[in-house]
Amino acid sequence: MIRSIKRSDYRITYLVLLLGVTAYALLQSLVTPVLPTIQHDLHTSQGTATWVLTAYLLSASIFTPILGRVGDMVGKERMLVVTLLALAAGSVLAGLAHSIGVLILARAIQGIGGAVLPLSFGIVRDEFPAIKVATGVGVVAAMAAVGGGAGIVLAGPIVNSLNYHWLFWIPLIITLIAAVCAHLFVPESPVRTPGRISWLAAVLLSGWLVALLVAVSEAPRWGWGSSKVIGLIALAVVVGVAWVVVELRAREPLIDMHMMRVPAVWTNNLVAFLFGIGMYSVIAFLPQFLQTPKSTGYGFGASIIQSGLYLLPLTVTMFAFGMLSGRIAARYGSKAAVIVGSFFSLGAYLMLAFAHSESWEIYVASTLLGVGLGLAFSAMSNLIVQAVPPAQTGVASGMNANIRTIGGAVGAAVMSSIVTSTLLHSGYPAARGYTYGFAFLAAMTLVAIVASIFIPTSTSTAARDDHEHHLQNAELALVAGGTIAEE
Repeated sequence: MIRSIKRSDYRITYLVLLLGVTAYALLQSLVTPVLPTIQHDLHTSQGTATWVLTAYLLSASIFTPILGRVGDMVGKERMLVVTLLALAAGSVLAGLAHSIGVLILARAIQGIGGAVLPLSFGIVRDEFPAIKVATGVGVVAAMAAVGGGAGIVLAGPIVNSLNYHWLFWIPLIITLIAAVCAHLFVPESPVRTPGRISWLAAVLLSGWLVALLVAVSEAPRWGWGSSKVIGLIALAVVVGVAWVVVELRAREPLIDMHMMRVPAVWTNNLVAFLFGIGMYSVIAFLPQFLQTPKSTGYGFGASIIQSGLYLLPLTVTMFAFGMLSGRIAARYGSKAAVIVGSFFSLGAYLMLAFAHSESWEIYVASTLLGVGLGLAFSAMSNLIVQAVPPAQTGVASGMNANIRTIGGAVGAAVMSSIVTSTLLHSGYPAARGYTYGFAFLAAMTLVAIVASIFIPTSTSTAARDDHEHHLQNAELALVAGGTIAEE
C-alpha cells in the first residue's frame, strides 16, 4: 500500500533524489582543496595524489551511461538504491584508508555514484506532473552543480575541525539516509525498456574513456608530445571508432547512436563538454590561485577556508538560478537560458583572466559564474529530457552528464599544462600562467555560445510525446496501485 500512496506524492520522491544527488555532488570536490594535506599524510607524490581525483572521474565516466541504461531496463528506483549503496561503500573504504592505493580504489568505487544523475532525471520524468518536470529536472541538475562549489567551501572547516577522513564520513551519512529513503518512498519505474546489455559495447566504451582520460590527466607530467600520451590518444580514437561501429550494428545498443544524432541531443552534449571544461578547471585551479603566497606578486595567500569563502557566491547563485531556471525556461525557452548562462560564464572567466588583483573582483567573478552555471546546466538537462522518448531518458541524460565529466578531465589537464608551463624559481606559476589559463576557459565558453545558437528551439514533438507518456504513466500507476492494494 505504501508504494501506491507515495507515487501520488512526488514531493517526497523529490526530497530523496535531492539528498542522493547532494551526497554525490559533495564528493566531487571536497578533496580538491586538501590534496596537499592528503599527499603529506599518506607520504606520496603530487602526481600520485592527483589520481584521487582522476580515479573518481574515470569511474564516473564509465558507470554513468551504463547504469543509466540498466536503470531504463530493470527499474530506476532499484538501480538508484544500488548506486547509492556503492557510493556509501566507497565512502567507508575512503574513510578507513591509510594508504594512497586504498584511497584511489575507494574513489573509483565512489565514481559509480555518477549514475545518480541519469537515474534521478528519469525518475523525475516518470513521477512528476508534466507541468513540474522542467523545474524538477532543473533543480536536480542545479544541485549537482552546487555540490561542486559547496564541497570547496566546506572542505576547510571540516579538515580544520576534524581531519580529511571526515570528508568521506559526512557524505556517507547523507548517502545512507538517501538509500534507505529511496527504498522506502521512491516508487518503482512504470517505464521500462526490455533488453540486454551489450557487454562488448560496454568494454569498448570503458576502453576509450580510460585511454583518453589517463592521457589527458597524465599529460602535464608526461608531456603532451610524449609517446605515452600520443599512444593513448591514438588508442582512444581507434577504440572509440570501434565502439561507434559496434553500437550502430547492435540490435540493442548501449548508447543509441541514432538518438545521439538528434540535433537537440548533440548540440547540448557539445555545450555540456565545453561547460565541463570550465567548471572543473575553476574548481581545481581557482583555490590554488587564491592560496598562492602574496610574495609571488599576484597571490592572495588565502587559507583553505578563505579560498572556499571566495567561492561561496558561486555556490549560492548556482543553486538560486538553478531553481529559477525552470521558470525562466517556461517563459523564454530553455535554449535562451543556455545562451544567457553562457554569457554570464564568459564574463566570469574574462574577469578571472584580466581583473583578478582585488578581492571584490574574485567575488564578482564567482557570482557571475554561479549565475551562468546554474542557468545553463539546468536548462541543458531539460532540453535533453524533452528531446528523447521516456524510455531513453536515463541513458541520454547520463551521457550528457558523462560528457560534462569528460570535458572536466580534459579541461583540467589542459589548464594544468598552461599554468605549470610558467613555473617560477619559487616553484609557483607566474601570473601570466593563470591569465592564459582563464583566458582559455573564456575561449571555450565563447565556442559554447556559438554551439548553443544551433540548439533547436522547437520541442513540439517532444512535448507531445511527454504528454502521452504522462497519460500512460497515470494509467500504469492506477493499475499498479490497485494490484498492490489487493495484495
